[in-house]
Amino acid sequence: MKAMDEPAGEPRRRGRPKVSTDEDKRVQIVEVARRVFVKYGYAGSTTAVVASEGGVSKQTLYRLFESKEELFAAVVAAHRRLMLDLPRPAEDCSIAESLERIFMLDMDEDRDADRAGFLQLVFREAAQFPELVEILQREGILASRQELADWLSDRRAEGRLTLDDPVSGARMLMDMIFGGMGPPEGRAQAWPDRAALLAHLRRSIAIFAAGIGAA
Repeated sequence: MKAMDEPAGEPRRRGRPKVSTDEDKRVQIVEVARRVFVKYGYAGSTTAVVASEGGVSKQTLYRLFESKEELFAAVVAAHRRLMLDLPRPAEDCSIAESLERIFMLDMDEDRDADRAGFLQLVFREAAQFPELVEILQREGILASRQELADWLSDRRAEGRLTLDDPVSGARMLMDMIFGGMGPPEGRAQAWPDRAALLAHLRRSIAIFAAGIGAA
């Protein structure tokens, strides 16, 4: 009997290898590449290292990503969800509390270290590789800023805050928060401990919220 004629409800035969789609491979490679970039820096990372640590052939990697720059851009786009938890609907809490959730200040330490490590990589190597800043702007910051501006605009329409320019407000807030999360000198030099960092970030959000008359 052919497989398509098997009675309904019968378990599928085992032993068939799971077929990995190109999209599965892309997700896997991007995650490995993020760890490689943070570990070795942009200059020290190569597509060969990413392929080796990801368990894929160089041919497969080059079929999905034509260059290291394209791979880095894909990492930035994926990393954006680690930066801002957006889009999200209105919530039954204060604007300041919503912003703390958007910037995920309660993120566990391991994920937070991943987030900060990637930011510090870009700040550290931007002088040598200015294209990194352009990629970060295009694939990460500009898209994230627009999502945050849209969220602020929606809350303004609800009458929960006063802000004449949501895009400028989003830029201001992101500069405050990300500047604290990933300072160029590194967290160890900027903050005595994580509690001091979180206190600074919450204070920054509270000042911003007060400045826009947030409810």
